[in-house]
Amino acid sequence: MTNTQIAYTPEKFQNAEQLWFWFLYSKSVQNGYSRSHGTPTRRVCELVDVETLITKLYLCGKLNDEQLEIMKKFGDRRRAPHQYIWAENHAAAVWHDAMSVIENAATARGWINK
Repeated sequence: MTNTQIAYTPEKFQNAEQLWFWFLYSKSVQNGYSRSHGTPTRRVCELVDVETLITKLYLCGKLNDEQLEIMKKFGDRRRAPHQYIWAENHAAAVWHDAMSVIENAATARGWINK
């Protein structure tokens, strides 16, 4: 390895929420809606991998329309719904179920530290 080559070890995610927020943020940067801040962290998967995973989970019925809607809504807010806020109580339960499905699938692919 020469001085100009640096070995980067891809970083795994801590949980499904981190994966989901990374995906939405990276998509917004890719589409030009926001700017990247700092040095990007190399991840164990690509954006298209996450998109494919979510699509497969939806098509096989493990994720439904309501879950995707809530994931997008709160993903755009860059926070998870809170179970103790009355107006977000139902969304928090749906979010938790969706993140559980994604976490199981992403862990099986080796994207999440366990």
